[in-house]
Amino acid sequence: MNIQIHSLKFDADKKLLDFIEAKMKKLAQLNESMISAEIFLRLDKSDVQENKITEIRVEMPRTSLFAKKQCKSFEEATDQAIDALKKQITKQKEKIKKKI
Repeated sequence: MNIQIHSLKFDADKKLLDFIEAKMKKLAQLNESMISAEIFLRLDKSDVQENKITEIRVEMPRTSLFAKKQCKSFEEATDQAIDALKKQITKQKEKIKKKI
């Protein structure tokens, strides 16, 4: 799976990038048909404490999944976004099983 990480309005450190890549590789194990993932890390209004936003778009055959979360840290936002994607992947698998 091809993983692209974009940090907007700041430079992400290697520790954060490694954390995100590790989480995405675990997510890819749920569904081997994932083609690519694009992650956007953004800082929102700096006067708000929960100003870190993680957006993840996963491309799969015939569909794409998307999750966006805003938290106090990028790690927390990434965890929540990946949890949301896990639920979407599970629903996708259930739909496919019902069709068969």
